[in-house]
Amino acid sequence: MTLIASEDYTSAVFTGVWTPAKGGDAPVVSPSTGDVLGRTGIADADDVRDAAARAARAQRGWAAASFEERAAVLRRAGDLLEANAEEIMGWLRREGGAAAGMAGFQVHVAAGECFEAAALASQPHGEILRTGKPRLSFSRQVPVGVVGVIAPFNVPLILGIRSVAPALALGNAVILKPDPRTAICGGAVMAEVFRRAGVPEGVFQVLPGGVAAGEALVADPHVRVISFTGSTAAGRRVGEAAGRHLKRAHLELGGNSPLVVLDDVDVDAAASIGAWGSFLHQGQICMTTGRHLVHESVADAYVERLAAKADALTVGNSEADGSALGPVIDAGQRDKIHALVTGSVESGAELRAGGTYEGLFYRPTVLDRVGAATPAYAEEVFGPVAPVVRFSSVDELVELANSTEYGLSLGVLTGNPMRGLEIADRVPSGIVHINDQTVDDEAVAPFGGVGDSGTGSRFGGTRANLEAFTETQWVTMQADPARYPF
Repeated sequence: MTLIASEDYTSAVFTGVWTPAKGGDAPVVSPSTGDVLGRTGIADADDVRDAAARAARAQRGWAAASFEERAAVLRRAGDLLEANAEEIMGWLRREGGAAAGMAGFQVHVAAGECFEAAALASQPHGEILRTGKPRLSFSRQVPVGVVGVIAPFNVPLILGIRSVAPALALGNAVILKPDPRTAICGGAVMAEVFRRAGVPEGVFQVLPGGVAAGEALVADPHVRVISFTGSTAAGRRVGEAAGRHLKRAHLELGGNSPLVVLDDVDVDAAASIGAWGSFLHQGQICMTTGRHLVHESVADAYVERLAAKADALTVGNSEADGSALGPVIDAGQRDKIHALVTGSVESGAELRAGGTYEGLFYRPTVLDRVGAATPAYAEEVFGPVAPVVRFSSVDELVELANSTEYGLSLGVLTGNPMRGLEIADRVPSGIVHINDQTVDDEAVAPFGGVGDSGTGSRFGGTRANLEAFTETQWVTMQADPARYPF
């Protein structure tokens, strides 16, 4: 059985059924080959307005359904993702540029998000409160109503479904706006999975679109919560707009995450960990290891081994088996990466590996002798680039680690885990991994950054998801009507 048929999504948006888009259409392009794989609908502000009104109407019935019904739908969605894994992985590889392993990881995590969301539906959602009056007083978590999810191109399936699944499980309607560059693997896949799983018409809708659609989603009065994943610059605009409309915005933004390599490490193991952190998925992950902070006593050996690993990695067509790295998403992203690499070399960094590209295939790159002002150190590269900075003391390390406004993920490699935790206590970060690199994700764990990386842990785990996608309501009940002096 085919999950995604071109006759469904061609020039269409998903409103519970596939409907012609009012904003026109755009090609679905393979970044590996440049081939046009199909055409997707592009939503405009009118599409968003209609979808939001439809969602508000449909949400009431969905919220009234029993938690068993909602949980069953989420379980079926997870089963459908697993049953159609090969087809979905094919889209992630063709349209999203993911290598086979990364595509498989996305499907695995996406299914896990659905299963965890199914369990979320039955979690306790309130508490009894003390009261000084003869009555029952309690708080309860109620659905917000309509949730808008804006998801990026880079890990499109996970970064959309991690908000979609828990929001649905808690009784909300959801409008997903995927990046048009990954409208199928980050949008149409979820549309068909949730439709076949039994989500009622109008409760989940998918509207690929650009800035105009995103602005309309944030502004629409039916949409009470926005869950946005993307760049810090775009997140600022989303947060500002949400604030004007007095609605909550959960912002998961950029990063420039440091991997700390202390002087007591196994250098071979550390270089392997560092290579994975910087080069996985062509570095197009918000948690990518963007800075390697290495003790000067092991730095030469670390750089040598890291460069050797970079040189040994295969880069090629993500649609074919065998390549460790696929293409970056488009020419604009490639040119940004290359400008940061060349600018860093011009400012004094040593190019130890990579720094070249063919088409959209950028070689994994290692830069040594980097300083705090080096472009590839100071900015989020979002490409397969590993800048290495040397330090001599823990105080210097902490100063370097904190020399950015980002605070998403931190990795510390050391022979003494307690030493690593002491360093983590001095570096603000939403995520910390001792003796691992900076990239990881589990549906059961809270996820989010601080500073310019976002507004905290807003995804994953029971508590974070309940707080993200419900409102807290205070309720009192008493046997007799209250009496007052007037």
